[in-house]
Amino acid sequence: MSKIQQSGTFAPATFKLGSHTVKRLGYGAMQLAGPGVFGPPKDHDAALAVLREAIAQGIDHIDTSDFYGPHVTNRLIREALAPYPDDLVIVTKIGARRGPDGSWLPAFSPEALTQAVHDNLSNLGLDVLDVVNLRIMFDTHGPAEGSIEAPLTVLAELQQKGLVRHIGLSNVTPAQIAEGRRIAEIVCVQNQYNLAHRGDDALIDDLARDGIAYVPFFPLGGFNPLQSSTLSDVATRLGATPMQVALAWLLRRAPNILLIPGTSSVGHLRENLAAGELELSDDVLQELDGMAIAA
Repeated sequence: MSKIQQSGTFAPATFKLGSHTVKRLGYGAMQLAGPGVFGPPKDHDAALAVLREAIAQGIDHIDTSDFYGPHVTNRLIREALAPYPDDLVIVTKIGARRGPDGSWLPAFSPEALTQAVHDNLSNLGLDVLDVVNLRIMFDTHGPAEGSIEAPLTVLAELQQKGLVRHIGLSNVTPAQIAEGRRIAEIVCVQNQYNLAHRGDDALIDDLARDGIAYVPFFPLGGFNPLQSSTLSDVATRLGATPMQVALAWLLRRAPNILLIPGTSSVGHLRENLAAGELELSDDVLQELDGMAIAA
């Protein structure tokens, strides 16, 4: 497959992310860690190859966190890609830590947040982090209401010290985003959203009007059997994979959506990037849109 370009079958092909303009197809490094995003990768060299192939294919933004592993994906990124290309934006996140059993635990204290920023800097080999998402952990299964003022204020102070360029939010409600924007400039929001789970529809459109990027995760997460069957049928007719169709739909859903599909395979990476060239007719789009209400 040829390198991803600034244009494709979707438009626009780029969007603002902080002080950078990036291609809307990026890469998520989470799956490079071991099972359950815990421990080292099964194949260290294969993980490095995926990262290097991502850059070779023209990807210019990578999503990661130092709690992936923990420390694993950031160290792989540094080993594979440093010194980094000038146009590469590395987006990381803080607000969680891993238990000895691999569990995901909140880490919201000023000390924990500050240490997380320094751990990301150290393991990535950077002097400043391009974008840091504050992951809200009031409920590990999804957004839950509650004030984010205390942890976000800590992150904003680290930004003022020059350790962080831009701030984003993850696993948040519209009310929390509004609260966050009163504290600091928010350049991106990262929530679960896909063909079947579209609770953020209005939020995405509101953020688009304000020039804020929206980064959906779990593009195939939580589908019921009927929804999965519909997606598979569309993919078969188009000669594509279900993941390619799901990603292509997201690219067409709104101009501010940035994608970070993850994989530990070079072959799957290339398949994911090919989603940018997949044509979706109006009839197909209508059929896919109907999945949100499929019983």
